[in-house]
Amino acid sequence: MLQLRPNCECCNRDLPPAALDARICSFECTFCADCADTHLHGHCPNCDGELVRRPVRPAGKLVNHPASTERVFKPQGCAP
Repeated sequence: MLQLRPNCECCNRDLPPAALDARICSFECTFCADCADTHLHGHCPNCDGELVRRPVRPAGKLVNHPASTERVFKPQGCAP
């Protein structure tokens, strides 16, 4: 099950579970669409994997399967 991390690793922007602009790689590294497109050119700086739109978990499923509250932020920014 996806963790649905709560923020962009580059700019620390909040990305709630219903965010349509959240991007993830196959390791679930999470970025906002702006950082993913502008700085990272669609590739994860951690694993070089493809960044794709994160699926939205239906609100009713969040009750039993909540999103992660663990924030991952890399103050050095979006270095590809």
